[in-house]
Amino acid sequence: MEYLFAVALFAVSSSVTPGPNNIMVMTSGVNFGVKKSLPLLTGICVGFTIMLLLVGMGFAQLFELFPSLHFVIKCVGVLYLLYLAWLIARSAGEVESSQQQKPLTFMKGALFQWVNGKAWVVATGAIAAFTTVGDSFLSQNMMIATTFFIVSFPCVGVWLMFGSVLKNILKSSKSRMVFNYIMSGLLVLSVVPVVNEIVVQLA
Repeated sequence: MEYLFAVALFAVSSSVTPGPNNIMVMTSGVNFGVKKSLPLLTGICVGFTIMLLLVGMGFAQLFELFPSLHFVIKCVGVLYLLYLAWLIARSAGEVESSQQQKPLTFMKGALFQWVNGKAWVVATGAIAAFTTVGDSFLSQNMMIATTFFIVSFPCVGVWLMFGSVLKNILKSSKSRMVFNYIMSGLLVLSVVPVVNEIVVQLA
């Protein structure tokens, strides 16, 4: 029971704290409301659960065998995050018009986990900290993934609800535009440390 409580506590703390996933969900809530943002929320939660399972099955060991693969994923991750930041900035000022941009989809939310630096840190950290080598490893991996799946919906959902509340506050297109640019900027800032690592590796 203490073991399960420890995993749940780790899942809550890592899921509810600020990160690219929560920024995207909150921004979607502001621009499109709760209902239209549910596919993105679901994609994030399902995608991270699948990622946890695969990391537990040894996917992370591929990086040890093929270090260049990790570098490639870093580069793709930076480009994808910048692309998402561009989508957010592009929707600025258009949220009230008939040309309204569409919210991010389930698939984009799920695939984003594989290029999300925070998701990798949390996934590898959870597997390393809460599993032991032996016959129980698979069941432990399943339990960790299930716990994160259950916990992530309300934890990430809080950010979606917060975004929905902000939607009622940011009623003018100008205020939405400012908000979207700020969120886009935060996403860009989140990739700065990764860019620095890439530059060091290339130097």
